[in-house]
Amino acid sequence: MIAVIDYGVGNLFSLLSSLNYVGLNTKLTNDIEEIKNAKGIILPGVGAFRDAIGNLEKYRLKEILINEAKNGKPFLGICLGMQMLFEKSYEYGEYEGLGLINGTVEEIKKYIPENSDLKIPHMGWNSLIINERFKDDKILKDVDNNEYVYYVHSYFAKTDMKNIVAYSEYGTKIPGIVKNENVYGMQFHPEKSGDIGLKLLKNWGELIK
Repeated sequence: MIAVIDYGVGNLFSLLSSLNYVGLNTKLTNDIEEIKNAKGIILPGVGAFRDAIGNLEKYRLKEILINEAKNGKPFLGICLGMQMLFEKSYEYGEYEGLGLINGTVEEIKKYIPENSDLKIPHMGWNSLIINERFKDDKILKDVDNNEYVYYVHSYFAKTDMKNIVAYSEYGTKIPGIVKNENVYGMQFHPEKSGDIGLKLLKNWGELIK
């Protein structure tokens, strides 16, 4: 069973439906024992970083997620769930993340040219450029360079290229898929990204023994 973490982040119906469609056995849960016994963990998320990390602490989930990830359990953060994998966020303040990947979460508009006509939030389809060092990573099985995925966000991860599996260009490099050993993150919404999103979810599921 894969534990999809339930901590009050809203409607997860489309994500759960997509996971079910690709054959992954999942359960929406915030039960600590179920999370410990799960074969993998998915941390979804929409909304503000402060509220999300606060809810993890409220449900006493933060420490267990860190421990399970550090013990080698396959872990996937999606959208805001990906952002929480990093050390710190500067979204409307300064907040500590899970610290599973080195880097910070910062406002996109601070890193795009002032005269740019790019709009924030970064919303819609954008191509995913594969980092050459990760071209053989199992998460990218049967995934071609420049496939399109669907984003909706105003903040992004600032991290080293050694952590970036694939990225999109939007006035700056937007990490689309990140990785640190057994921990992966996807900034875009795989459940809204058509066949390529389903393929990526399936590939992640195949990493689970």
